[in-house]
Amino acid sequence: MPTRRSLLRALGRAAALGALAGCGVPSAYVEPGDRTVPDVSATDRRLVWANWPLYIDTDDDNPARRPTLEAFEKRTGISVGYIEEINDNDEYFGKISPSLMNRRQTGRDLIVVSDHMCARYVRLGWVLEMDRARQPHVARHLDPLLRSPAFDPGRRFTVPYQSGITGIAYNRRGLGREIRQVSDLWASDLKGRVTLLSGVDEAFALLMQGNGVDITRWTADDFHTVCDQVERQVRKGQIRRFTGNDYTKDLVSGDVLACQAYSGDVIQLQADDPDIRFVVPEEGAELWSDSLMIPNRARHKANAERLIDYYYEPEVAAELAAWVNYICPVPAAQDVLADSKDEETAALAENPLIFPDAALRRRLAVARNITPGERREFTKRWNGIVGM
Repeated sequence: MPTRRSLLRALGRAAALGALAGCGVPSAYVEPGDRTVPDVSATDRRLVWANWPLYIDTDDDNPARRPTLEAFEKRTGISVGYIEEINDNDEYFGKISPSLMNRRQTGRDLIVVSDHMCARYVRLGWVLEMDRARQPHVARHLDPLLRSPAFDPGRRFTVPYQSGITGIAYNRRGLGREIRQVSDLWASDLKGRVTLLSGVDEAFALLMQGNGVDITRWTADDFHTVCDQVERQVRKGQIRRFTGNDYTKDLVSGDVLACQAYSGDVIQLQADDPDIRFVVPEEGAELWSDSLMIPNRARHKANAERLIDYYYEPEVAAELAAWVNYICPVPAAQDVLADSKDEETAALAENPLIFPDAALRRRLAVARNITPGERREFTKRWNGIVGM
């Protein structure tokens, strides 16, 4: 299972990145006048797109072929250099930050990182504002739940590529009962059979929701309350370990019966084991996105904007959603899938983990990001619990 979400590394590196992205390196901020270079899109019909592994549709018979991307190239005459080089949000930040903070080109016209990391790029002035006049499908079809996160009001700098839910996965057969609330993770019959996500940005929101907190406006006290609770569960031996995406191995093997999990991963696991369930707790769950951004000094901005808009055409969004199985940020793609003559494809339109229904949508929220002023303190405390 590929790592698509951030896994914070050693405390020293995380703290250093937090300082750079926040207030420790004032010169890292790039003024608007220093962000652009002449756009050569009209004469140089290409762009370079950096993405995560296994995060785009491929041909069943030839994994090297990417049908939606090839269709874009054929329609527009724009050649896309597609690079699967993003394996970790922090690692990639470290890779391209020297170029961005020093006002140099990255060699990339489009990148995809998780929204909590997008917030750092936007705050530092490292990404270009998009021209929505070139993106009519984005303007029309972007899911209202995702339109205006706190870090990028109106989505001027970012556009969701795929979304997902951080909830709870569990083995129904192994556990012998349902899980309905976050507090169910602390039940005695799960002692030593629970995992939580190791990254502070990934873990905190769901745990806060278990306490009834509105994660769009959580406070420092809410964060430390969660830390106190998790520390108690660690001392009791309730939590087996803290994980990245490798929680899937523990869940499949049966070593773990319940864990924090991502909706898209569980859909893939259920294909082989229907006893694995995913639940949005009664208190709610976090809705997150991996978003497209155009880094400063990109030479093919208009081409990149056109590609982004292409993936917001409902037919294209449906084809991508049918392959990656995360939440589609284009609700109009649901009808496209429902009309498919292939029964398995049509069934995806009814999967609430790809197209949440109205009742589920009311229980999802986009969390407020950890601010630069909070990051050093909160990362230090969380990593101390995780043992990083």
